[in-house]
Amino acid sequence: MVHLYNLHPFGSQQVVPCKLEPERFCGGGRDALFVAAGCKVEAFAVSGQELCQPRCAFSTLGRVLRLAYSEAGDYLVAIEEKNKATFLRAYVNWRSKRTESSRVCIRLVGHKVEAPFSQTLRDQMSIVEMPLSEAPLCISCCPAKGDLLVGCTNKLVLFSLKYQIINEDFSIVDFERSLIIHIDNITPIEISFCVGYVAVMSDLEVLIVKLESDPKNGESISHYSHETNKPVKQAEGTRNETLQLESDDFVICQKPMELLGEKSEQSGVSVTLESTGLADEKIKYFHVQHLLYRRFAPDISSYVLSDDIKLHSLQLLPIYQTGFLTSDRKNSSQEKELLSLFCFFSLPHVGYLYMVVKSVELMSVYQYPEKSQQAVLTPQFLHVITSNNLQCFTVRCSAAAAREEDPYVDTTLKACPPVSMDVCALRIQLFIGLKAICHFKNHVVLLTKANPEAAPERRESPKRLLSRTGTSVKLKAPPAAEAGWNLYIVNTISPVQLYKEMVDYSNTYKTAKTQGCIHLLSEAHLLVRAALMDAGQLEPGEKAELLEAFKDSCGHLGDCYSRLDSQHSHLALPYYKMSGLSMAEVLARVDWTVEDALQKYERGLIFYINHSLYENLDEELSEELAAKVVHMFHVAEPKQLPHVLCSPSLKNINPLTAVSYLRKLDTSGSSSVLVTLTKAAMALRMGDLDTYRNEMEIHSEMKLVSGFILEPRLLIQQRKGQIVPAELAAHLKDTQPALLVASVLGLQKNNKIGIEEADSFFKVLCGKDEDKIPQLLVDFWEAQLVACLPDVVLQELFFKLTSQYIWRLSTRQPPDTIPLRTSKDLINACGHYGLIYPWVNILLSCDSLADKNYTEDLSKLQSLMCGPSFDIASIVPFLEPLSEDTLSGLSVHVLCRTRLKEYEQCIDTLLERCPEAVIPYANHELKEDNRTLWWKKLLPELCQRIKCGGEKNQLYLSSLKETLSVVAVELELRDFVNVLPEDGTAAFFLPYLLYCSQKKSLT
Repeated sequence: MVHLYNLHPFGSQQVVPCKLEPERFCGGGRDALFVAAGCKVEAFAVSGQELCQPRCAFSTLGRVLRLAYSEAGDYLVAIEEKNKATFLRAYVNWRSKRTESSRVCIRLVGHKVEAPFSQTLRDQMSIVEMPLSEAPLCISCCPAKGDLLVGCTNKLVLFSLKYQIINEDFSIVDFERSLIIHIDNITPIEISFCVGYVAVMSDLEVLIVKLESDPKNGESISHYSHETNKPVKQAEGTRNETLQLESDDFVICQKPMELLGEKSEQSGVSVTLESTGLADEKIKYFHVQHLLYRRFAPDISSYVLSDDIKLHSLQLLPIYQTGFLTSDRKNSSQEKELLSLFCFFSLPHVGYLYMVVKSVELMSVYQYPEKSQQAVLTPQFLHVITSNNLQCFTVRCSAAAAREEDPYVDTTLKACPPVSMDVCALRIQLFIGLKAICHFKNHVVLLTKANPEAAPERRESPKRLLSRTGTSVKLKAPPAAEAGWNLYIVNTISPVQLYKEMVDYSNTYKTAKTQGCIHLLSEAHLLVRAALMDAGQLEPGEKAELLEAFKDSCGHLGDCYSRLDSQHSHLALPYYKMSGLSMAEVLARVDWTVEDALQKYERGLIFYINHSLYENLDEELSEELAAKVVHMFHVAEPKQLPHVLCSPSLKNINPLTAVSYLRKLDTSGSSSVLVTLTKAAMALRMGDLDTYRNEMEIHSEMKLVSGFILEPRLLIQQRKGQIVPAELAAHLKDTQPALLVASVLGLQKNNKIGIEEADSFFKVLCGKDEDKIPQLLVDFWEAQLVACLPDVVLQELFFKLTSQYIWRLSTRQPPDTIPLRTSKDLINACGHYGLIYPWVNILLSCDSLADKNYTEDLSKLQSLMCGPSFDIASIVPFLEPLSEDTLSGLSVHVLCRTRLKEYEQCIDTLLERCPEAVIPYANHELKEDNRTLWWKKLLPELCQRIKCGGEKNQLYLSSLKETLSVVAVELELRDFVNVLPEDGTAAFFLPYLLYCSQKKSLT
């Protein structure tokens, strides 16, 4: 289906002041137009809306049959005929030709220019002769690199664009014949070439291949022919059979065929490469990748067969990497990176547009109301001429290129109209006697000629048209010059101006809520997007204007999808985001005039508002708009109402209004707890504490936690990227801190909040700086250990807790609030908190000056150090602030050294500071492999200290007796005697010696 609109893409019109009737013409670059007539070419300068000005003229060798211009290299190439012979010539440095009689340099392709001629070449036009073994039939210049491809009967010849460097500041354009592409069974009437992609067209066939430059399987560069495709034998047999059966009596017609990708190798068309360039050439083509083969069948419903059924207007259109929405960089010709490539060709009544990069697929089919004569494809439009009309169709190139540039374009953040959208005709402009068309920049060049009564022509035999072997390219002799011709330049209007007209036109569809409005606005959007993709042609002011139009078009599309209840209504969200409109601005575009009882809110608008409220936007709606949003959800999505009311964007909602809507909700479902919590939050905002308490007492604490998990914004909100505790969270901190900690822990379990976000939340909630840790956060860390969350890194959590315990003990800072759990609670509930060793308790019992305010922190620290999961080495660097002068500090240091197996040092410390704890320490720690320390370390140390005497002598003596009892059991009599001190009293050791000697018999 083709939509038809009566828009005005064509603006001013000017006449090209040609002296002779144009036979061939072409344009290119930013301002160049060439017109060939007879044996002369005229060059014109075309700029903006000004008149077309003659620039120069030069003579050709003969009548020009084909003409092409390349912006890369700034050269003109022509196929010329003289005395029934054809020649290929390139005209370089043509801008320096001042007058028609100016001197011209003629040189052979690849000929080395001698130094004496270098200065003359700088100021005069050069003609480069390119001899060929076969007559050239068609030509094409690569728009990116300037390479020239020439089509002959059974082959294509590639001339690479080169530059001969004369000196540091001067070089001349030259060519090198680098590749011959042999193509059997197709005689090209048109070709197109672009960065390694080759399209070949005969009367009823199109072949597209890609020349690959990467050698496979380690092949070396060779100058011999590389056969890249072996045609299918069945196809060859069919062709041969066709030739044998064909006679004057009947014609064999081959059936239509379309082969995409690898399947196109089955077309039966053989393609081989023959490298002819120099060995040091930078780019070598080794292989051919087949992309597309399409064959059409002639219409033989009538017995009249003429040129009407031939293909025409083959064209490859590249679109380069732009990044217009992400950066302001401009692509120079050297930096162009191919983003997408499109191929167009046409029959008289239908045109075909394919995308051929990455994947080969048919994008659009164009049905013409009249028989077409020629067409040109641009990134924005397809221009088609019939005998009396210039038609302008939209294209989908920018939509396809947008998806190549960003495969994730169709998300909640970005969107683009689909490639499959119906095409439309923007304009059918009347021109009498249209003959030919070309396009460059924003100019459409048209040749018109008022035809006299057409003389009846002799009709050819049908088989000349239906059989490929009988097809040949014949260039008709030009008719005698007649009056009534004109060459026009029609300037297309700026994309922004046409965009505005399309938006105005779309207003006729607004009230009807039809897909027609979306279609036309999508066309306008693609028009602006295509113009932005051609960033190299834009001035900074033009780009800014286009970007503004782009955002405006997104806003209009958002409006369309928001008011249509369709399967694509969700697209309102990405288009509104791309428009840059705020939520208040979007709501201002909504029609609120319908009475509340009759108001219907479509899915698109609800979807946009719902997502916007969920994304924690920094925007706060006014009380009036907030009330409208709440009413909207009450009507359309009542179940979402509690979630909507928790959004920071609705901070200004009147609590009474919110509560009145909440009371109307059916709370029998699973979300009843969420409704209850939302009511409580609104009551708290109004200062109604009685209602708040009544609501909070309806459900159990575990049920309340599940409600907070359903809607985290009841507790935690984000504004301008920062964590902001909600009013309800601040109240729970003072009244129900255990519920608050359990709720945040539930959020973390369900991945509703991250570890760092939770820490930041408690710091902000308690009003602490980054370097100060509130007790509520310590309670949360302890709760994390108890819950054993899988995503929590244990050692990091241990570090947080132990560093906080140590800091409080070392600075004598009590917790700012009462801890939610005691050390006993943690030991009983969490396997990471171990039972404190008995000797630690004995050691602390000796400290009569211990401050009870710090015993809980000390017990928790000791319990962690006694636990099975704690990495004791990680705490050593942080123990320095904790002094050993107190027994509490000493207990931590000794416990740390014990876990590091520094038993001897611990024994010395305990003997010095707390002898009462030595024997309990030894009983607990000196086991198994460490058992020898009883007699190797403890026994000698005690004997030595008893000799020295002192006030602790009795403690040492008591410990010695305990030690001797253990040693007497562990050692044999001889070993026991050896470890006893030589200067001891025999009577003291005698009972232990007797026990040691008798233990075997006792056993």
